Amino acid sequence: ESATAFGCLMSDMWLGEFDFVSPEAFHSVFGKRHPAFSSKTQHDAQEFLICVLDDLHEAFKQVRAQLCRERRSSAAGASTRSSSGTSIITHLFEGQLSYAIRCLTCKALSDKPESFTVLSLPIPSTRVCSLQDCLECFFQPDTLTRNNQIHCHWCGSNQDATVTASITKAPQIIIFHLKRFAWQDKNRRKLSTTVCYPFSDLDLSPYISTSCNNNTEYSLCAVVNHAGDLDYGHYTAFCKHSITQHWYSFDDTQVTKIPDSAVQADTAYLLFY
Repeated sequence: ESATAFGCLMSDMWLGEFDFVSPEAFHSVFGKRHPAFSSKTQHDAQEFLICVLDDLHEAFKQVRAQLCRERRSSAAGASTRSSSGTSIITHLFEGQLSYAIRCLTCKALSDKPESFTVLSLPIPSTRVCSLQDCLECFFQPDTLTRNNQIHCHWCGSNQDATVTASITKAPQIIIFHLKRFAWQDKNRRKLSTTVCYPFSDLDLSPYISTSCNNNTEYSLCAVVNHAGDLDYGHYTAFCKHSITQHWYSFDDTQVTKIPDSAVQADTAYLLFY
């Protein structure tokens, strides 16, 4: 199964016996479970990432549930409550948003929670902006009118409303997807905007609910880059070694140590903090 193949891939990478490691075996196993990713054609890295995380979560959740059943069967008088459905994936990557929705007629306030593993951020400029600009754009209050009206329980009808998002649970590792592929005049195009992102001290406290006690400062640990356009492109990655704190570039069979200055790239597509 894909979780086993992924484990073998991680083992090969960290053993350090090879100059580079091909993920071909993992891709083959994963492609059998998810035929959409089995071909050699270009796919979206963000969609692939979410699919991999979901797949690993399901596999690890089943292992966790099996371990819980074994512990319960060996413990006299143990509770028979089922597994909560969590895994190492949810522990590391899952966060929660809350959408505060206020009816503009009766002023009633309701909350809509939503779990996430990747936050897709709009890019509010065509030339240059910062990651904070993207975050502010994502979290700015929005007004729902016309076809986007909410059905207000208290008014008993559709009404205009405001909606404001906040983070109520900050994940240990937060992933930002920069929405470089956007629609303009009914045509989809790639935004080549330079997005400046901090390497450390990314403060998310302005977007985190006061009820959340999680750490609000993050440091960059990896970047996925996309070079090319809509029809043809090439993915590379920058990763920070957790022990040496050095940055490395992964470009097919080329794995090279790079200076910190090279990590700020116009091709950044996914940011891992």
